[in-house]
Amino acid sequence: MKSVEYNSKERVAVITLNRPDKRNALNHELIAELKKAFDAAAQDENVKAVILSAKGEAFCAGADLAYLQQLQHFSYEENLQDSNHLKELFVKMYTHPKIIIAQVQGHALAGGCGLATVCDWVFAVPEAKFGYTEVKIGFIPALVSVFLLRKIGEGAARELLLGGDLISAERALASHLINRVVSAENLEKEVWDFTTQLISKNSADSMRLTKRLIADVYGKSLEDALNHAAASNAHARSTQDCKRGIEAFLNKEKIIW
Repeated sequence: MKSVEYNSKERVAVITLNRPDKRNALNHELIAELKKAFDAAAQDENVKAVILSAKGEAFCAGADLAYLQQLQHFSYEENLQDSNHLKELFVKMYTHPKIIIAQVQGHALAGGCGLATVCDWVFAVPEAKFGYTEVKIGFIPALVSVFLLRKIGEGAARELLLGGDLISAERALASHLINRVVSAENLEKEVWDFTTQLISKNSADSMRLTKRLIADVYGKSLEDALNHAAASNAHARSTQDCKRGIEAFLNKEKIIW
C-alpha cells in the first residue's frame, strides 16, 4: 500500500495515513487502502485494538482537490458509487470488531473529521482544529452526519454541520467530539499507554460485543432495544471471556486480558 502504512505489535495494529504532502487528503485509493488495512486488523486474532494515526502536519484535510475536480464530471450513478465507497469505510470502522483510537496530531477537516468521528476514542493535540466545512463549498456533510448525530446529539451537531466553522480541540472536547487533549510531545506515548492498558484490563470480546450493541440499539423503540439487549446479554453469558471473568471475580483473582 502506498498511501497507508500498517504495522502491528503487542496486540495493537497501527494504521497510518501516509500522504503528508497532500495533508493526507482522501481520494479513492486512500479510502480503498484504509478498507484493506481495517480488514487486516479485523482478521488478525492477535490484534485487540487499532490506533489510527497520520504523518505530517495534518491528520486529514478532507477530500483531495484533484479528486474534487474529478467529481464535477461524474454522473449521478458514478457519484453514488463513489459515495458508497466512503460509506463502506465509515461503516467498517464504526462496526469494527476491534476498538479504534484516533491519534490526531493536526487538523481534521470535512471527511477527515469524519474519520475521527467514527473512531471509539479520539486523542488530539491542542493545536488541532476540527470542522465539517462542506457547506462552505456548496457541498453537504451527508455521510458523517449520521454518525455525528449519534455521537454528540442533534443540537451540537446542527451547530457544527450547518455552521461549517473550525473549532479548537478544547471546544471539540467540550462537545464530546473528542475524548482527550494531549500535548504533541506526549501524544504518541499517551495513546499507546491508553491502548495497551485498555486491552489488558478489558476483555476484547466484551468490548466487541458492547460496541456492536451500541450500534444496534440506537434508534430502536424502547421495547425493541430492550429485547435486543436481553438477547445480547444471554449470548454474552455463554462466552469464554464471561465465564473466565466471573470465575476470577468470585475467586478474587486479578485477571489480565
